[in-house]
Amino acid sequence: MFADGAAPVEAREAVRQSLAGVGIRLRGLRQEQNRTLDEVAELAGMSTRTLSRLETGKRKPSLELLPLVGVYGLPLGELVGTPLIGDPRIHISPRKFHDQTILPLSRGAIGVQAFKHIVDGRQTPKLGALKTHPGFEWVYVIRGRLTLILGDRTMILSAGEAAEFDTRTPHWFGGADDDGVEYLSLFGPEGQRVHMKS
Repeated sequence: MFADGAAPVEAREAVRQSLAGVGIRLRGLRQEQNRTLDEVAELAGMSTRTLSRLETGKRKPSLELLPLVGVYGLPLGELVGTPLIGDPRIHISPRKFHDQTILPLSRGAIGVQAFKHIVDGRQTPKLGALKTHPGFEWVYVIRGRLTLILGDRTMILSAGEAAEFDTRTPHWFGGADDDGVEYLSLFGPEGQRVHMKS
């Protein structure tokens, strides 16, 4: 802060962007946990309408976010996406999702997101597993082998290989061998919603 109490322009803009992304983060968290608006609203002690308006950005975040901290089990700063001024480190919180561990390597829900995926064994796509959404994805295999299905093509990527593709093409990726696979992925919020929910 400056002596006159005014925050630097960069800091004010960072806070504005964080608050603008609260609704997207709230909806993403709810969808990741496969919860309905009614369920989360009841747990938080608020009306479904209020939660819906927070998620769509029609209501500005306020102290009513505090009960959602308990519902989602996250610190308020992470829920709001408060920028950690002066500390660029990302505090990684691994998440178990189906048969893999996902480590978010970036902050917030705006822009391109980076994730590390650790799959313990072989995966096979279930009926309806191929997804489509706007944008592009990029994957890089760190260890093991990754099956990538793009439309009617199936490819195996080995350690050190990368792929980038238009996500309007139906796609799926998973462990190709019993030894599992570790890989990095980059995609935008739409891809995060699709892959973390399916």
